[in-house]
Formats: sequence, C-alpha cells, structure tokens
Amino acid sequence: MTIVVLLGVLLLVIAGCVCVVWAARGGPRWVRVVATATIAAGELVSRSSKRRSQGGGED
Repeated sequence: MTIVVLLGVLLLVIAGCVCVVWAARGGPRWVRVVATATIAAGELVSRSSKRRSQGGGED
C-alpha cells in the first residue's frame, strides 16, 4: 500500500514539473494554474526545510 501512495506522489510531482515547463512555453490556462500551484508547493516545502535546519531541531 505504501508503494502505491509513493508512486501516486511521484506521478503528481512529475505531472507538476511537466506543467511548469509547458506553461513556460505558453500552454493553456489550466496548465498555468497547475504550474502556479506546483511552484507554490515547492516554495512551501523549501521554507519548511529551511525552518527545520535553522531551528536546530533534534534528530
């Protein structure tokens, strides 16, 4: 079951990256919306990662 969830997440990430590239080349509106959501999600993950490393959390 875990493999299925991880494969689903991987497919969503790949589809998001494809939409970002397609939107950069002038894709349809829905592609630009998905690309914007993908970039925003990436920013959130990046900020979360920076906070964790700066906070000196215990591992």
